[in-house]
Amino acid sequence: MEYRNEFEKDVIQGLRQPQKSLSSKYLYDEKGDSLFQQIMNLEEYYLPECELEILRNQTLEIAKTFPFERFDVVELGAGDGSKTLHFLKQLVEAGKEITYYPMDISEKVLETNQRLVSQAIPNLPICPVHGDYFKTLESIKRLHPKMMLFMGSNIGNYPNSTAVNFLKLVGGYMQPNDLLLVGIDLRKNPNTIVNAYNDNKGITREFNLNLLKRINRELNGTFQLSDFDHYPYYDPIAGIMYSYLVSLKHQSVKIGPETIQFRKHELLHTEVSQKYSLEEIEAMSKQAGFRQVDHFLDSKEHFTISALKK
Repeated sequence: MEYRNEFEKDVIQGLRQPQKSLSSKYLYDEKGDSLFQQIMNLEEYYLPECELEILRNQTLEIAKTFPFERFDVVELGAGDGSKTLHFLKQLVEAGKEITYYPMDISEKVLETNQRLVSQAIPNLPICPVHGDYFKTLESIKRLHPKMMLFMGSNIGNYPNSTAVNFLKLVGGYMQPNDLLLVGIDLRKNPNTIVNAYNDNKGITREFNLNLLKRINRELNGTFQLSDFDHYPYYDPIAGIMYSYLVSLKHQSVKIGPETIQFRKHELLHTEVSQKYSLEEIEAMSKQAGFRQVDHFLDSKEHFTISALKK
């Protein structure tokens, strides 16, 4: 079969698997971006508040682990910059000469990022990099020294072995003494984690179902959203939060010329979020080739920004 684009290829191949799955990166179209911004402001979704607390209170401590006065700050999956600007502003106020390179797959989000950061720090040089960072990392390899950011617990979107490979990949674009700051959600009371992915307002449910809307719109799909439901599941032993869509009946769905069969109660996997202990982070970092790890935790010890030195 010839595919019209990468999105169609990934969707159809994912739905043909014995365990149907869709890549979480496709959750973030324009509507998905908007819904995720709402999720970030939910009371149950503790992650942004914890990460922001660390950035507000410990940026200068983090900076002490990086002995350079002039350097580049490269942020993978930068988002709208609303949290990062607190970090950048403190670096500038501390006399650091920095250039900010936000990288994101969403051009619209990058525009918002540049506007917010420019308003907060008018003289900061900003060089947005649009695209999938798996394809754009090469453009920043020459920068040195650099502090790279991978925030928002995005590392949790990869299963552990894949996360190690991701860190190795990023490390391949770093020079000796470059620093990688990784925002990581920690293991904690399972109820706290489950509530964060199943909010009372149903916004996380809408965010998950929006992926089916996108397939309908962009790939001529025939998903009936009322025939699917959002199902989050947390395995506290493995430390993995899973997000699924569950088919509520036997049904056929067309995507262009392709027909996909769903059994009643069949699960469609859309996202994974790995939670870690500090010991697991250190083991993963060592396996990925980093020589030093420092942890900076919020007051509840729900979250860490871990500084990995190349």
